[in-house]
Amino acid sequence: MRGVSVRDALDGARTAIGASGSPSPALDAELLLAFTLSVDRAALLTDPQREITGPPVRVFQDLVRRRSVGHEPVAYLVASKGFRSIELVVDSRVLVPRPETELLVEVALQLPQQARVLDVGTGSGAVALALKQERPDLLVSGSDISLGAIELARSNAELLGLDVEFIEADLLSGLSRRWDAILSNPPYIAESERASLPPDVIDHEPELALLAGADGLDVIRPLVLAAAQSEARLLAIELGFGQAGAVAKLITAAGFESVNAYTDLAGIERVVVGER
Repeated sequence: MRGVSVRDALDGARTAIGASGSPSPALDAELLLAFTLSVDRAALLTDPQREITGPPVRVFQDLVRRRSVGHEPVAYLVASKGFRSIELVVDSRVLVPRPETELLVEVALQLPQQARVLDVGTGSGAVALALKQERPDLLVSGSDISLGAIELARSNAELLGLDVEFIEADLLSGLSRRWDAILSNPPYIAESERASLPPDVIDHEPELALLAGADGLDVIRPLVLAAAQSEARLLAIELGFGQAGAVAKLITAAGFESVNAYTDLAGIERVVVGER
């Protein structure tokens, strides 16, 4: 196939991906090309005249098409996503880990030595594995209703060499009540918001991990009640814009005396924490 320089390949990809509505066309293009060439992004920027020839040209064109026309998430296309200090394998069985979810890890970093922590709705294992990486003394487990998610989380744990147990379960059903802390990034998007979700989210990421009834709280309500019936002294839940007040009331009513909301970098009250 006819060759093309790194610079020209990136320029063309940025244009195509940007026209599709991606908020980060330059980053998307660089990640896809770095993946195609098995190099890091820095190598692309330091050698923009490098010529790309042969099969990699077609591979890159196909990835750009899938991103720009099919709206597939970049993380799925390259089968990888960074989260805090770890790199995770991700695919369509799980949500793509997002920066705002790192707040859950930050909250849990303050737990006492040897605390028993459960990450409910663990997905790829992002929260549980990042926490174990940064606090190896903690006894960390993760649960998810999706067997596919659990299989992927276990694979990530093995690849990272981290001792985290992953269990298939619906919230806390069938699990021990002996947890010191429960963390969760549950589905919290209201059905009415479905139409406003970008295509790379609603067309590709698992609905089971996104949508939660008319007000987005259909999973959070039973989760709070289950956590209250456990031994957990700390409950931390990620939520959506405008939900902090309602979730704080649920947590308070369940018996957690101290309830606080933590904002993400966009200034949104993203995580509500209850302690008792």
